[in-house]
Amino acid sequence: MWKLIIAFILFLFSLLTVVKAPTNLLWKAAVAITEFPYIFIFASLLFLILSFKSSNYKVILLIINGITLTLYCLPVIRAYQRSINLQEELALIFPSSEKNHLEQPYSFLKMFSGIHFKKTLPTIIKYKALSEKDLNLDFYSAGNIKAPCVIVIHGGSWSQGDNKQLPDLNHYLASKGYHVAAINYRLSPKYKSPAQVEDTRDALNYLIKYAYELNIDTANFVLLGRSAGGQIALVSAYTFNDPHIKGVVSFYAPADMVWGGRVKVGKLVLNTEKVFNEFLGGTIDQVPEKFKESSALEYVNKNSTPTLIIHGENDAMVSFEHGIHLDKKLSDNAVKHYFLNLPWATHGCDYNINEPSGQLSTYTIERFINSVTSE
Repeated sequence: MWKLIIAFILFLFSLLTVVKAPTNLLWKAAVAITEFPYIFIFASLLFLILSFKSSNYKVILLIINGITLTLYCLPVIRAYQRSINLQEELALIFPSSEKNHLEQPYSFLKMFSGIHFKKTLPTIIKYKALSEKDLNLDFYSAGNIKAPCVIVIHGGSWSQGDNKQLPDLNHYLASKGYHVAAINYRLSPKYKSPAQVEDTRDALNYLIKYAYELNIDTANFVLLGRSAGGQIALVSAYTFNDPHIKGVVSFYAPADMVWGGRVKVGKLVLNTEKVFNEFLGGTIDQVPEKFKESSALEYVNKNSTPTLIIHGENDAMVSFEHGIHLDKKLSDNAVKHYFLNLPWATHGCDYNINEPSGQLSTYTIERFINSVTSE
């Protein structure tokens, strides 16, 4: 009986590879399942083997464990499928001249060996003084070379998180010849929109001012944001109209705030009404102008910054529809962009740089940055 119970539990968790997580706790489980798939593949394979030796419920166990194993394998299978034409698709829009890239968009073996990169100890720099505290950025230097700079903006529903979030990509980009500035910004509910965009502008101005000391090529900045940070990055790129900014990367960002204000995710996953109240000062019916002001789609035009969109179809926190809406708006305005849609992935899919989503997104980001900063 215990084998049947465990098999059923493993099966229920395997469903998170194909359906959105219904609660916040299960969303965290979905990140683990889809971005560390080999652990769950091994566990389900072990129970499938044990099923052959069972005297009770043998047929049921074989069926359940067989289905479970297949579901746990889906992120790996889909990552491979998504990688097949990725290089060719990217090259048509964002041709890359750099040879020192990841050789493949996705490698099963690198899930275990890692993609390998040198870690850089960041320098903590104060870029803005406030009455209650200073705003800092972590500067990951590419070395004593004049190089483009990627400004990384963290997520956290605009109310939490900091620039220490998911540092592996920062280390990786620095090892490939790009300076990285991971910034902190003012958080809600004390500071509402557009304070966060203003902080991004101040960080950019600081980096331009001290570009000589930091060896930054001021003609080549790229903004990169995750989740709420993606919203900040997109709005900043599309409203600054700054020739210093050559590209923007949006990781699972709420790009269409007007639509998102009316179509919310389940409260057990994220209390979006509370998040919007804290960030914008009310609901969309109470402050519609604030939702419009914070919506990246409202600013897209034919001169908008080249954009890379990365979003998972299984995102339980920020609907995949945001990526679809931004993709369409950019296409309608003939803006150079690429949409890296990941069918199995959920929110925070780049948590592990060596796993399916992490490898594919890193590969794509590296080529995008190289392309836009080489023009």
